[in-house]
Amino acid sequence: MGSHHQIVIIGGGTAGIMVAAQLIRQKKAKDVAIIEPADTHYYQAAWTLVGAGTFDYKKTARPMASVIPKGAKWIKDKATGFDPEKNTVHTEATGDITYDYLVVAPGIAYDYSLVPGLEEAIDKGVVCSNYTDPDHTWEVIKNFKGGTALFTQPATPIKCGGAPQKIMYLAENHFRRSGVRKKTDVVFATSGTIIFGVPEIAKTLMKVVNRKDINLRFYHKLVAVDGEKQIAWYELGKAIKEGGCVVPSEDESEQLEIDTTFQYNYKDVKVSRDGNRYGIHFDMLHTAPPSVAPNFVRDSVLVNDAGWVDVDHKTMQHNSYANIFSLGDVAALPTAKTGAAIRKQVPIVVDNIDILIKHNKMGTMAYNGYSSCPLVTDYGKMVLAEFDYNNNFTPDPKLKQMLISDSSKEHWRLWVLKKYGLPYLYWNKMMKGKYV
Repeated sequence: MGSHHQIVIIGGGTAGIMVAAQLIRQKKAKDVAIIEPADTHYYQAAWTLVGAGTFDYKKTARPMASVIPKGAKWIKDKATGFDPEKNTVHTEATGDITYDYLVVAPGIAYDYSLVPGLEEAIDKGVVCSNYTDPDHTWEVIKNFKGGTALFTQPATPIKCGGAPQKIMYLAENHFRRSGVRKKTDVVFATSGTIIFGVPEIAKTLMKVVNRKDINLRFYHKLVAVDGEKQIAWYELGKAIKEGGCVVPSEDESEQLEIDTTFQYNYKDVKVSRDGNRYGIHFDMLHTAPPSVAPNFVRDSVLVNDAGWVDVDHKTMQHNSYANIFSLGDVAALPTAKTGAAIRKQVPIVVDNIDILIKHNKMGTMAYNGYSSCPLVTDYGKMVLAEFDYNNNFTPDPKLKQMLISDSSKEHWRLWVLKKYGLPYLYWNKMMKGKYV
C-alpha cells in the first residue's frame, strides 16, 4: 500500500507546486511525490478582483493535473498525520508514505468555531467573503441598496492581510458608480491598531480612507456574527480612556466624547451593547474566515504553541526535525501569508534540500521575511506593499523597469500588473519552476 520517496511534499497549492517544480527543473531531486486530494488548483490572488466584478472566477481555476510538474508523482489522497521519528506520513487511503525529506505546505484551514454564527451566515444573503465565494461577494456588492456596509476580519492570522480592505475600496468605488454611496456608511472594523503595519503604505492608505470617507474602528475583535439580525459582535482589545466611549449612547444626557484611538472618521451607525460586547448592525458584511493550520497538522508534534509548523525563520527548516521543511501559509513565520512571500521562500527551501542531499549540511541562503500585498485602492489603481520581518518597506527593483518610481503610491500601472501581469507570471513561470 505505502511507498517511499526521496522527497515528499504535502500540498498542491502555490508552495507545494513551486518547490516540486524547482527541484525537478533544476535536477536537484530524483524522486518527488506530492500528496494533494483536490482536483482543482486556484489562483486565489485574483479573487479580490472576482469579488469586485472585474475578473472571471472560472479563469482562476485549472485542473490540478495540469500544474503537477512532469516527473513528480501525484498521490491523490489526504495526509492525516505524521510520525517524524520514522520519517512517515499517514494518509487516508494510500497507507503510510515514507520519505528522506518532507516539505509541509498544505496551506490554511478555516475554523468557524472561533466566530460563532459565521459558518451559518457566510456566503448567504448579505454576508460574503472573497476567501470562500467571491462570486457571491460580487452579487452582494451589485445588489447593495445603501445602509451600513461593514468590512471586517477575524483576529487570527489570515491569508493576505490586506484582502479584507481591498474589496472595501473597490466596493466603495462601485457604490459611487451605482448611485448608492450617498446613503451608505462604509465601516472597516479590525482588531489591529493601524490600517497597515508599514508606515509608507499606511500613509497612502489613510489618504484613500479620507478620500472615500471610510469609518475605521480599531481594537475591534470579531467574536460572533448574527446573520439573522444582521449584527457583527465585537470585544474591544483595550480599555476605553476615562471620559471617552466607543460610540455615543442613545441617551442624550450621557453624550461622551468618542475615544479616537478606537474610531477614525466616525459615522453614526447603529450599535447595540451587550455587556462588554458591541454589536455593529450591517446591511452587508464582508469578512475573512478565522484561519488555522489544518487539523492533521495542528494535532501533530510539528507545531509550536500557536499551532503553526515550528520552523527556523531564516531557513524554514523544522526546529526539531532536520529533514522536515515547511513554508507558505502553514509555517510559523512572522510575516504576511501571501503568494509573494512563497515566491521568496521556495528557492531557499530548494537550495537547503539540495545541499543536504549532496553534502549533508545546510546552505547559506536566508529568508528575510519578504512578503507583498498588492493593495487595490480603486478600479484602475493599486499600491504595492512590499516588506520584510521588520516591516521595512522593501520595493522590488524590477518595478523600476515598469516605470513605477514609488510603489507605495497609487498607480494604474500597478493595477495592470495585478490584473494581467501577475496571473500570467503565476501560471507560466511560478508554476513551472522558473525564477520570477
